[in-house]
Amino acid sequence: MDHFEDYYEGRVKRELAEWEKSLFEEKGFLFKASKQMSMKMNQAIPKKAQQAITSAVKVTVKSVLTGAKFIPKNPVIKEASLYERDQKAIEFMDKYRKIAVAEGAATGAGGILLGLADFPAFLAIKMNLLFEIAHIYGYDTRSYAERVFILYLFQLAFSSNETRRISYEIICSWKDRLTRYDAPPVTEPEWETFQQEYRDSIDFRKMLQLLPGIGAIVGAWANNGLTKELGHTAMNGYRLRYLADHPVKH
Repeated sequence: MDHFEDYYEGRVKRELAEWEKSLFEEKGFLFKASKQMSMKMNQAIPKKAQQAITSAVKVTVKSVLTGAKFIPKNPVIKEASLYERDQKAIEFMDKYRKIAVAEGAATGAGGILLGLADFPAFLAIKMNLLFEIAHIYGYDTRSYAERVFILYLFQLAFSSNETRRISYEIICSWKDRLTRYDAPPVTEPEWETFQQEYRDSIDFRKMLQLLPGIGAIVGAWANNGLTKELGHTAMNGYRLRYLADHPVKH
């Protein structure tokens, strides 16, 4: 390993330690207030709309587990340094962030019906990003185990503190768990917790998108922030795996 790679991996490890700390720190007043407001707005959304959101999540989870729709055309990157992979991941995060911003603005401008249509569309954008990042870090999403890992990453980004801690522990010990997912089980897991946690975490930003008059601005703003958060979570999740799978050799 040359001096730059050695230095860069040391820097990444420090960043990962800071990220881990931030994952579990106590949420502030603004977060709690926005969460309460989000729950109230969630209750105000018509039941059919809530069912549409839940259905979109279920369809997306099934598509991820079967590999339908999301496996990228871009090949798995076999030979590259961690620095090169990080730069490529940042490039793809920016690409998908711009797509999400445009999509959020377009659907947000259309009121509640198009605003609701944004949920499955935005879910697809986020999953496409996760599959691309997997290939960038050298993990082939044609493998069932890699697709399960993607769902845990998604759950890490969009879940309660308790579920986030469980997801993080699973991600950190993935090397020991990998053989559990050599092939799909006879009965697909329901991932009910995943569906419920994601719906509950559709925060104040996305709820505001459904309001007339401000939907376009809020839709772009919300999708921008949420895509960046997911990309950051995915990048760090794969950094953890990459460092575990490629121990430093001096």
